[in-house]
Amino acid sequence: MSNHNDGVAASGPLPVVPFLKGADGQDPFLEGHECGGCGAIFLGARTTCSKCGARDQMVAKRLSNQGKLYSYSIVFRSFPGIEVPYISAIVDLEGGGTVKGNLIGIEPDPSHLSFDMPVEVVFADALGRKDADGNSYLSYFFKPAA
Repeated sequence: MSNHNDGVAASGPLPVVPFLKGADGQDPFLEGHECGGCGAIFLGARTTCSKCGARDQMVAKRLSNQGKLYSYSIVFRSFPGIEVPYISAIVDLEGGGTVKGNLIGIEPDPSHLSFDMPVEVVFADALGRKDADGNSYLSYFFKPAA
């Protein structure tokens, strides 16, 4: 997490990634950029489409909070301080966009997981992590859809 505020406390949590918008408000969301030429959607700002090569046709788009589990990996070994096991997931969002994140709210056991299972994006504190100035971070996670 590289959001350093140079000794200034933020008015709210900082986004854990640049494509998480509204972290300090009541309505956070994931932002993608859609190509006006081919409709491909990417995370992060860009001026050129990686799919069709169109230039200067990328438009910011609020991504859906609903999606389907495309792929996952259950992680049993990680860095010190990271609780394992956890589920690292790739989710295809409704309306476009593919996002990697952690799947929470379900047992990390293949018998409880299925490809294409409906999931939703939720926003929560980034596991208590703080920057050098004591600012907290807001992150996104996936959980099984209700």
